[in-house]
Amino acid sequence: MDFEQLLRIVGDEPVFETGLLLAGRVDPRHVRRQLSRWVRAGRLYQLRRGLYALAPPYQKVKPHPFLVANRMVRGSYVSLQSALAYYGLIPEVVPTVTSVTTARPGRWETPLGVFEFRHVKPALLFGYRRLDLGNGQAAFVATPEKALLDLIYLTPGGDAPEYLQELRLQNLDQLDLDALQRMAVRFDRSKMARAAERIVELAHAEVEEYEPL
Repeated sequence: MDFEQLLRIVGDEPVFETGLLLAGRVDPRHVRRQLSRWVRAGRLYQLRRGLYALAPPYQKVKPHPFLVANRMVRGSYVSLQSALAYYGLIPEVVPTVTSVTTARPGRWETPLGVFEFRHVKPALLFGYRRLDLGNGQAAFVATPEKALLDLIYLTPGGDAPEYLQELRLQNLDQLDLDALQRMAVRFDRSKMARAAERIVELAHAEVEEYEPL
């Protein structure tokens, strides 16, 4: 396989796995050696073992970080500060893409960004949806309510009023407060029920602050 053949096979893919190149009568060892050479030459980015992306100027579409995160760990979804920033619920730009998974936690620093994965038990793998990211890309991302609850659950003292104030939550009118409270019950932790009550109070206070006199 030469590089032109690779472009014909994966040119439209934001990221691709080695398995895509192993169909038919090919030598897997030869394919992997070629991939390693192209990575060293700067033509490809290796994101993790078996997962690659074309480097500029060969890539047709810049991979969205959320799509990359989904592909880094299958069965994960983007959540916590990354999703909150995406929805405009916190003011900060978040450099690390953080996801939730039932697999082992991990962190990868790649040419396309830093990706962190936090572990939760299978019963908590809910409250996410597939979002259209544009340019033919999509990814599984927590709803605003679940992203906030995931962050609180995985942060020691996350239900404390001081911590919630530090988040500088904004645009809380986006939240479905009934859904937030129903989701909090599913965590089966008193911490989560307390947090949900405090978020409801913050949301009501935000509405009162901006209501015309």
